[in-house]
Amino acid sequence: MISEPELVGEEGPGSSSDVVRGFAPEQGTGGGGRRRWHGALWGVAGALTASAVWAAAVFGYGIGGDGKPDARGYRVESDSCAAMELKELARVLGKSDSEPATELDGIEHPALHRIRCTVDFKELDLGERRGEDGSGWTMGYQASLTAELHKETDPRPEFEASSTLTEIEGLGVERVERVPDLGDRAYLVIMDDNSMRLNVVEGGAVMKLALSAWMSYNEGDGAEEMPDAPEEPEMLAYQGHLINDMRDVMKALKTG
Repeated sequence: MISEPELVGEEGPGSSSDVVRGFAPEQGTGGGGRRRWHGALWGVAGALTASAVWAAAVFGYGIGGDGKPDARGYRVESDSCAAMELKELARVLGKSDSEPATELDGIEHPALHRIRCTVDFKELDLGERRGEDGSGWTMGYQASLTAELHKETDPRPEFEASSTLTEIEGLGVERVERVPDLGDRAYLVIMDDNSMRLNVVEGGAVMKLALSAWMSYNEGDGAEEMPDAPEEPEMLAYQGHLINDMRDVMKALKTG
């Protein structure tokens, strides 16, 4: 279901940077040929100004004269998962034991290149293990990256729609926040399951970096009653790390 949820940090009505300003209201027509001719000149000037503003807006958002999005230097290939170093998250969550895993649903097509990668961080013990049976709660974190390079069509309309959904893959969206100074446009999407996703579009490139946590209970060899689950981690504590890692991913995709 697509709706228009309130965006935290979004500009107020009429203040969006996408709104073209500076056009005078329509002028009334007066009597006399000179006033009509002046009005015609004003109309031509206005049309030229509108065309110039439209062209500046189009090229400013990375769409060339042929209607194709500008790659902005991005490269998305089968080996691009190497860009997923995630140094900031590894510093607070613990370094992963393995390289990023490449998912099988990648695309390499003349119109679209896409990769999906996942990284599992080290599993953490939540408190001491009880006795010798090794029972207890553990927690782990997983980060996933989807990087797309659109070569034929502008990805921005679809990007805006997918970033303002009220439900994603059966999970509710708690809120959406605009992230300034990141790509052409960026959104931090907070999910009901305490996970979060950072969506960024720049020219023809769309990147989505997600962080989620999971908890599990190891029963061990004993038959003791399972204790209550610990409190879930506060994922928003890592939003700054997620944003910084996204900046690094974007740089690496441009130089990789």
